[in-house]
Amino acid sequence: MECYNLTKMTWQEVEESLKTVKFAIIPIGAHEQHGPHMVESCDAVLAEKMAEKLGQKMFPYALVTPTINMGVSPHHLNFPGTISLQPNTLIAILKDMLSSLSHHGIKKFLLLNSHGGNQTTLNVASMTLTKELNVDIYYAKTTASAKKTIGNFITSPLFGHSCEREVSEALYLAPELVRPDQLEKGDIQESGRWEQLRPGKAIQGFYFYEEMTQNGSIGDATKASWELGQQIVEEALENLSKELNSLLNLKMDVYI
Repeated sequence: MECYNLTKMTWQEVEESLKTVKFAIIPIGAHEQHGPHMVESCDAVLAEKMAEKLGQKMFPYALVTPTINMGVSPHHLNFPGTISLQPNTLIAILKDMLSSLSHHGIKKFLLLNSHGGNQTTLNVASMTLTKELNVDIYYAKTTASAKKTIGNFITSPLFGHSCEREVSEALYLAPELVRPDQLEKGDIQESGRWEQLRPGKAIQGFYFYEEMTQNGSIGDATKASWELGQQIVEEALENLSKELNSLLNLKMDVYI
């Protein structure tokens, strides 16, 4: 095997893998609108693809679990098709998964998240479940650590959802998610209250996504490319691998 993936293993194969596995990767996505040019399973699929690639880099120390394919998405609910979990629902699912895997001897976990709306909930889950279950829980956005590539090539002042970054990642990891003939720039609503509530502003608060963009996208998806996606994904995987190697003291060469 190149990657220990629970969805593709028998129980005997899992039992054998546990002789070397040190941690589990739990991919977490969402089911929500992604504008006119990406399908609604986007976040779940990208989380799964990134988890499998990371599992390959961390083999034989990582075990990839089934994907949690819905997330905390109330800000997208007014776009048809979006399905949102309550934060306590996501935490309850994670608790049951962590409890089950802990029963099999896994005590360290990486929650690999592809949806920004999950981050606050994952922070709470990490804090509360670490103490409750006596396990170590870490969490990360899939490609947020690719700061060099993003800084060099993403020029839109507003990006992060169905934009040139996310569409590029999809073109590289799962091109079936993209409608190439329907790529659009974000149709941004100017001078709305959303501008005062964005990350980094003095005051934070909830707003619906249609307050910010009429077509559900931000950034400029027409600038997306397979090559940019490759650079973002591979930089992120290298950074995640290095950090996990150091954090978990795995004594493996992940730099090749």
